[in-house]
Amino acid sequence: MLKIYTKKGDDGTTGLWYGGRVEKSGLRTDAYGTLDEASSALGVARAACGDGQAELAADILSLQNELFVAGAELATAPEAADRLEDGISRITADMTDALDGEIDKYMSQVDLPPKFVIPGGTALSAHLDLARTIIRRAERAVVRIGIAGELASDEILRFLNRASDLCFAMARYADTEDPELFEGRRKE
Repeated sequence: MLKIYTKKGDDGTTGLWYGGRVEKSGLRTDAYGTLDEASSALGVARAACGDGQAELAADILSLQNELFVAGAELATAPEAADRLEDGISRITADMTDALDGEIDKYMSQVDLPPKFVIPGGTALSAHLDLARTIIRRAERAVVRIGIAGELASDEILRFLNRASDLCFAMARYADTEDPELFEGRRKE
């Protein structure tokens, strides 16, 4: 039997990717833990995808994988940032820029209402909106890391901003056409 517990974290600390230990309540741990939560929320959204939504499910999975890259970057102390690998454990500008195309792909298929959208038009869109808000919380945590002078690169902030926008776009694509909940509709 494989044991998944090490007991090393029993003192309230956790290990970083390339060594060192930090408090589980620390800024860095909060940020990458929040990304883990967002990835789990996206997993629920992906599981809610039905027949005919294979492309959406694949795009959600791709975003989940990229959130793990962001998490690896955040789980690395700034002094070990030179050990990170682009696209594997460090977010790149190309990764961020690619999200713009994904956002445009989904937004080109919906008409946005002239007011705020209330989440919950469909179960799938609600899950995507929940993931969006969790990514926004992670983004705020990363801003606090930057303010503390412990952020190796600002690219992760750009990426998280776009990732939450992508969740919004995917949620609107997955949303209902019920005019009381969503005054826009999918473009035919």
